[in-house]
Amino acid sequence: MADILSPSSNKEAMTRRQFLWLSSLAAAGFMAGCATNPVTGESQLMLISEDQEIQIDRQYSPFQFSADYGTTQDKSLNSYLDRTGQRMAARSHRSHMPYNFHVVNANYVNAYAFPGGSIACTRGILLALDNEAELAALLGHELGHVNARHTAEQMSKGMLTQAVVGGLAVAAGTRGAAYGNIASQLGQVGAGALLASYSRDNERQADALGMDYMVESGYSSEGMVGLMDMLKSMGKHQPSAIELMFATHPMSEERYQTAVQTAETKYSAAKKYPLYRERYKDNTARLRAQKGAIDQMQLAEKDMAKKDFTGADKHLRRALKKTPGDYTALVMMSKSQLIQKNWAIGRQYAEMAQQSYPQEAQAYHLSGFANVKLKNYDGALEEFNRYDQVLAGNPNTLFFKGYCYEGMKKYPQAGKEYQRYLQSVNQGNYAKHAYSRLRQWQAQGLI
Repeated sequence: MADILSPSSNKEAMTRRQFLWLSSLAAAGFMAGCATNPVTGESQLMLISEDQEIQIDRQYSPFQFSADYGTTQDKSLNSYLDRTGQRMAARSHRSHMPYNFHVVNANYVNAYAFPGGSIACTRGILLALDNEAELAALLGHELGHVNARHTAEQMSKGMLTQAVVGGLAVAAGTRGAAYGNIASQLGQVGAGALLASYSRDNERQADALGMDYMVESGYSSEGMVGLMDMLKSMGKHQPSAIELMFATHPMSEERYQTAVQTAETKYSAAKKYPLYRERYKDNTARLRAQKGAIDQMQLAEKDMAKKDFTGADKHLRRALKKTPGDYTALVMMSKSQLIQKNWAIGRQYAEMAQQSYPQEAQAYHLSGFANVKLKNYDGALEEFNRYDQVLAGNPNTLFFKGYCYEGMKKYPQAGKEYQRYLQSVNQGNYAKHAYSRLRQWQAQGLI
């Protein structure tokens, strides 16, 4: 049985289903032509309907949240974020959208929005904020992108065509090529490429809308100034910690100065509104208690991106000493061990991660991958089935199930899974393997 599960063997693939879907979408767009922008009231080219925005969001956002180690298990913190976001969403131009707000367990500094209203903040960026008004500015900015339909606009212009046509993008793809390559080597998927890299005009508009929404919600306009000051300062002194934020949300001195000027003029009266610093500190107290461990994980991510896995392991051990059951640290250690081909150790950490957060999918995939490498195909199949129960819709899971059945010499079952996989993906080494096996087994009368 050829080993095609080696590093860098699987490439992002275009699926026929997604190609046909996009083609039909584009055809419908040429008939529809334009739509009225909900923020400006002006006519604009728009090939994506609101229902399609919501559909895309629901299909892809769960994979990105999982790539970011899932929504936090701190239910109180997540409820706090959701309450803060929902208050402003109710005052936005598209208050009817199905907004939902998540703190995700990723360590890097960023926030992002999917087109249907799913908005996430990493725990890394929450640690960098000083008060609730800054959080409101951050969430207001992401609400601005949703309300101005910036992702749908870029899709309509063809700027995100590859993200949609390509189906599920490589997990962590928005975290830089080096780290994204680690995820692809382990056969993981996410929706990173669907997260738009916004233009400077998009950012200006989102900033303006964000300040409008936060002030209308009773927050000091100084919150936006504080947010911009923090981003500018981190960009100068910790550029690697915020490179993804700047890749998707271009930062400039102009944005900071505009925030200062707008707070001094248009929203001068709102400067006296509260910042709610103590309330923010109270609600993030448990997160801030983990800062030492998260700092170590951030250092480990830098080392992993440089392929310095010895250094990464050192930082991860320190993180786990501070927070022994941290799901993110356990998954990161599993990834590091698997990349180093320490299959049994990688599986051990994945299983520990499952115990830490059984409702999150990523650890099941890693354990399944490790079992495949250890030729424990029964165990691997069980893990991929569990992954599918937690997070359905990953086409790679179909391939791995087929690969497990092939290893068990259960060719009819393997053929069925490979056929299902090829209905979704028809390019890349996985697809080549599945297709060649189907032809071989058919010729031999095995299926």
